Amino acid sequence: MNNSYKTIQQEYSFWLDTLGFSNSISYQYKFNVKELLEWLESKNIYAVNRINQKHVENYLNYLQTRSNKRRTGGLSVAHLNKNFDAIDKFLEFLHQVGMDTAPIPTNYRINQDKQIRINNIQPFTQEEIKHLQANIENTYLHFDFKLREQKHEQLKLIFALYYACGLRRTEGYNLTPKDIDFDKRIIFVRQGKNYKDRIVPMNDNVYLGLQHYIYNFRNSFKLPHQKLFITGTYTLNVSLQELQKLSGLQGKKLSLHILRHSIATHLLQNGMSIENIARFLGHSTLDSTQIYTHIVNR
Repeated sequence: MNNSYKTIQQEYSFWLDTLGFSNSISYQYKFNVKELLEWLESKNIYAVNRINQKHVENYLNYLQTRSNKRRTGGLSVAHLNKNFDAIDKFLEFLHQVGMDTAPIPTNYRINQDKQIRINNIQPFTQEEIKHLQANIENTYLHFDFKLREQKHEQLKLIFALYYACGLRRTEGYNLTPKDIDFDKRIIFVRQGKNYKDRIVPMNDNVYLGLQHYIYNFRNSFKLPHQKLFITGTYTLNVSLQELQKLSGLQGKKLSLHILRHSIATHLLQNGMSIENIARFLGHSTLDSTQIYTHIVNR
């Protein structure tokens, strides 16, 4: 990417910070815009003042037809809409810095069929979750003790945060030890979805598990960051895939987010009200939570 684009991308990132966007959203938007600028370069457009409305429309069409770089098929509706959000914000930024000739935000979003979305969610049952957790100690037996312990502790933390606490991917990954209040038995989630802070209670198992993780494991590392997790999300997802393979539970995709869907479904099955589940998950409206009633009745 040329220096002009690198500069404008960096300024866009600073602008997002001044608006109060979370680090995770700012990073994602910056990456999305980087892909846009690289695509423009491939079309021999090397300056932002040459971008017009047609270029933006062509890029949106390109996103909807390009293949997914991580798995088979195209980009999901959710991923596409996040890209569209980032690009609209970038166009807004260009106008804010005085580029009156810049394209206007498109406000284009794809409405996903609700039934298709529900059908795509395949939560694990309570018995399957227990089976997965019971198999954590059986993973990576060919590794030496230190590395094996590291992977086991990360897997246990995944289930504590994403299943037992129902956190979103970035909410869990951005947690630091300072966000855990053992005296009040709460986890403070900073700038979750829609930039809202919220408090999540810890049950006894999470309370004891996090105490062990922080004081007996994580504090033994000198890390260049403050996050609870000592590895990146890619490594965490690979570990989940290894665990699923070892556990023999095929036909469903084990991921950080499906653990959140799983706990929401189990809470509903166990009698928790839809209003309390919405608060637990940090949903702004009940519409998002209602999908679990359809999943339970499916």
